Amino acid sequence: MKMLKQAEKKTCQRDQRLTATVMDIIDDVQENGDKALIKMAKKFDSIDINTVRVSKEDVRKAYTQVSEETVKHIKFAAGQVRYFAGEQLKCLLPLNITKSKIDGLELGHRLTPVEKCGCYIPGGRYPMPSAALMSVLVAKVAGVKHVAACSPPYAGFGTIHPATLVAMDIAGADEIYCMGGAQAIAAYAYGTDTVGKVDLIVGPGNKFVTEAKRQVIGDVGIDSLAGPSDVLIIADETANPTFMAIDLLAQAEHDPDAKTILVCTDEELCKKTEAELHRLLKDLPTREVASISWENNGEIILADNIEEAIAISNKIAPEHLEIQVKNEREVAEKPLYYGSMFVGHYAPVAFGDFVSGTNHTLPTMSTARFSNGVWAGTFINVTFHQFVSRQGCENMAEACMHFAQTEGLIAHRDSVRLRVEE
Repeated sequence: MKMLKQAEKKTCQRDQRLTATVMDIIDDVQENGDKALIKMAKKFDSIDINTVRVSKEDVRKAYTQVSEETVKHIKFAAGQVRYFAGEQLKCLLPLNITKSKIDGLELGHRLTPVEKCGCYIPGGRYPMPSAALMSVLVAKVAGVKHVAACSPPYAGFGTIHPATLVAMDIAGADEIYCMGGAQAIAAYAYGTDTVGKVDLIVGPGNKFVTEAKRQVIGDVGIDSLAGPSDVLIIADETANPTFMAIDLLAQAEHDPDAKTILVCTDEELCKKTEAELHRLLKDLPTREVASISWENNGEIILADNIEEAIAISNKIAPEHLEIQVKNEREVAEKPLYYGSMFVGHYAPVAFGDFVSGTNHTLPTMSTARFSNGVWAGTFINVTFHQFVSRQGCENMAEACMHFAQTEGLIAHRDSVRLRVEE
């Protein structure tokens, strides 16, 4: 392995001032509710509002502010997301074992959707209608009864960007709120007169949103703690340098802290890809962000072989993993830890971001080693049950009482003993 380009800085670090700032925001929302949300909309988003709730009239108006083509393509993407989430849901089945290994014992589990979910849709640098589909729509497919959606106001509209509002509506949001940042997470977690308290919060956001989600864990469920987005490309000599260069830039344009990594077995191809990246960057409208991201966080690693490239990928556990090699299907079987994989020379991450149907809310910061992206199962509680007859009680009694005695839990022991001695 040889490092041809190394990242210049760490992209994600805890910040004590950020932690304190977010704590103050959460406390304010808990204490002052809607008044705090309206005050913060003025302070952070520079808009005057009377309520954070978006009316049905505002949603209808949003359809007139976007093109018919935009609506058509949002519906196309929604169809794919709905289809894939539905197929995922089929993998989740209730379980009831009437004849277990122990006579008189019946075991199983039930699947119950969470009752209320709050979806956070980012809207800072760019509108993100796709994010509404990835959260709201999947929650509805999973059977969540009440799905709320929120996004910060977008400059020039005085409310949520109309494309995002249309996507929220197509996805099936039951309530829509114009609010963002840590205050939105606090409102979801604790409720206000206008915003109902939810059981689960999903969706990525900026560092304030992420820190707020960290602080409300336990009072409400969350999907994950999102960090800067990343991509890792595994390539061999058959890869196209232009394709790889633009895929790296596509990730880099997300955010100055986005991380982009090329792991390739061909040194000459590494050089060609970097040259192509700089050529394409010159005319890229988002070059201001993309250039900072690539300069600070971009990496090019020369691997001795594909096996080493896969080992590097498994250690990094990327959010997005692209496979651009000769034996793509064979190689695609070997990576273990990643959020979403894109296989083939014609499979950029953009398809997963928008229209292929897989979810784009994925584990970042190497957390793919132990977590997964949002999917239908994110919104499902799996609850266990057991039916025990007198025979089952007698068959398990000796072992159970011994465990209880060993752990010093005498009432536990006697809860069994009194039954078998009845």
